[in-house]
Amino acid sequence: MTAHPTRVCFELRVRPELVDDYVARHTPVRAEMLAEIAAAGRRNYSLFLGEEGRLIGYYETDDDAAAQAYLAASPIAAAWEAEMAPYFVGLAGRPDQAATPLTEVFHLADQLADAGRTLS
Repeated sequence: MTAHPTRVCFELRVRPELVDDYVARHTPVRAEMLAEIAAAGRRNYSLFLGEEGRLIGYYETDDDAAAQAYLAASPIAAAWEAEMAPYFVGLAGRPDQAATPLTEVFHLADQLADAGRTLS
């Protein structure tokens, strides 16, 4: 039986006056950084931007500690995160290492599986 991936959600705050530039920097992200994210084992990665610069990120991975360690040691990721750091409010350290994690309280597929049902 295959283990479920770890689902990770986090929050950051983009400086409101820099939101447009932040979005432009992600449209698209440089190919070498995309490759590093994938090599770290993160997949199904999304960022969602809300009012006043509220940024919610989500990804799945089989081993989040290993993914974090890989990116922490990556010169490509270090350069990207150094470029991104000025965009964030109240952040100590690299954005990819210092984001506020959110606690998952509901996942439909898990609850259906626990109840003996499947998605159709």
